Amino acid sequence: MRSAAKTAEHIERIARDGYTILERAIEPALVDELAAELLRLEREREIVPAMNGFEGHRTVRIYNLLALHRVFERVPVHAAVLPIAEGVIGAGCLISSLSSIAIDPDEIAQPIHADDQLIPLEKPHAPIICNSMWALCDFTEANGATRLVPKSHRRENPVYGQTYETIAAEMPKGSVLIWDGALWHGGGANRTGVRRTGIAMNYCAGFIRQQENQQLGIPRALAARFEPKLQELCGFGVYRGLIGHIDKHSPQELLGSGADFRSLWEQI
Repeated sequence: MRSAAKTAEHIERIARDGYTILERAIEPALVDELAAELLRLEREREIVPAMNGFEGHRTVRIYNLLALHRVFERVPVHAAVLPIAEGVIGAGCLISSLSSIAIDPDEIAQPIHADDQLIPLEKPHAPIICNSMWALCDFTEANGATRLVPKSHRRENPVYGQTYETIAAEMPKGSVLIWDGALWHGGGANRTGVRRTGIAMNYCAGFIRQQENQQLGIPRALAARFEPKLQELCGFGVYRGLIGHIDKHSPQELLGSGADFRSLWEQI
């Protein structure tokens, strides 16, 4: 686990530059297990590129990973990453989406965009999205490392399809790139003969609608065995004692936990 001081440094760097990199933050055994499981899922489910300009023509993406294998349950709650996300967008944040992105050789660069671009808020604004990319292999400028426009989280949204000056978020296997969802970025072009694989672990503030519907996308019986913190991250909790309740009860009660919940009105 990283020290509170180190965590604070990364949070400050995100506030200043829009992003930070945690080098070799993920245990090697977990990285290898995640990579192996993604290959199995791709093969068994016959997953192919989406064939569009945003998701790519030579990029394989697998969505809703929490519903597909137990190993992915370790990603959202990872002690090196979650405290930083919470420091950026606040306690009570949610899993917005959990997916994989494998960029194959000859893929072109993804259009530069901001992950909060569809949310109708004037910019700049307080962070509401905090996303991360887990490197399951070395990320280099040549193999498609994420392209970034530093400090752009303080600017208006980019024009979709326009070219911008960027830097490559190069990092060794097991590292994690974390950024403010307002930062301009995009997947890089893969000019090598080897695939570049990462996991996109994306968080949003507890009052923002999640990109992937976790409550319907994850079978209730599966969510019932998640640890309480993961249940809350999936949206089965209540934000600040009010947002998301069911008749003044926590949704976690439907999963067999959360019986000690007290609504905001009962706390004041």
